[in-house]
Amino acid sequence: MADVVVADGLSRWFSAGDERVTAVRDVSLRVGERELVAILGRSGAGKSSLLFLCGGLDRPDAGRVVVAGEEVSALRGAALERFLQRTVGWVFQSAGLLPLLTAEENVALALRLLDRSEADAAAGARAALDAVGLGDRAGHRGAELSGGEQQRVALARALAKRPALLIADEPTGQLDTETARAVLAVLRRTADAGTAVLLATHDPGAAEVADRVLRMEDGVLSATT
Repeated sequence: MADVVVADGLSRWFSAGDERVTAVRDVSLRVGERELVAILGRSGAGKSSLLFLCGGLDRPDAGRVVVAGEEVSALRGAALERFLQRTVGWVFQSAGLLPLLTAEENVALALRLLDRSEADAAAGARAALDAVGLGDRAGHRGAELSGGEQQRVALARALAKRPALLIADEPTGQLDTETARAVLAVLRRTADAGTAVLLATHDPGAAEVADRVLRMEDGVLSATT
C-alpha cells in the first residue's frame, strides 16, 4: 500500500502576546492508499492545525509534508492553488453549501472550477450524489436539505473531483448518532475505493470504521492503547 501522506517532524506555533503556543509538536504521520486514519482528541488539541498542514491550508514552522508525491510545504502561488483544487478534498463540520443552489449544482460547481464542461460537471455531480445515497435529492436546494443530507452533499462535492486525499475535520460534530454513522460509512467506502482518508473527530464511533486510530493531545500525536 503506497503512502499518500508522508509527514515528518511537523511543528506549528503561534504567538499569543509574549508567549509562543505550539499547536503541533514534532508530528510524523503516514496515511496510505485505501486507509482511513482517525485522529481523536479534545478541542484545542491541535487536530485541525495538523489537518491544515497536511492539506496545504497552512505551512509548518518545522518539518515537511508530502502528499501524492508533492512536497506541500514548499508549494507556492499557482502550484499550491492547483494542489488544493485537484489533490485534496475537504469536508468540514459545517457543510458550507450555497443555499440557493441545488445539491447537484453545489457539487457541479466544484468540477466547473476544474475547467470541466457543464455537461461533464453535471454528470460527475450526479454520480457523486448517487455514491453518497442522495441521487434522489439532487434537485433540492441546499436550504431544503436536512443537516445530514447537507453534510453528505459536502462529501459528494469533495469526492467528485476524485482526490488522492480526503480530509474530514469533525464532519459529524453537528449530526445525530444515526446520521453520523451514515457519514462515517461513506468515509469508509471512500477509503475502500482507493482514497486516503484523514479524519479528525470527537466521535468515538470513528474507531469502528478506521484502520488506525491515533490520539492528539497538546499538539502531540500518539497511538491509542
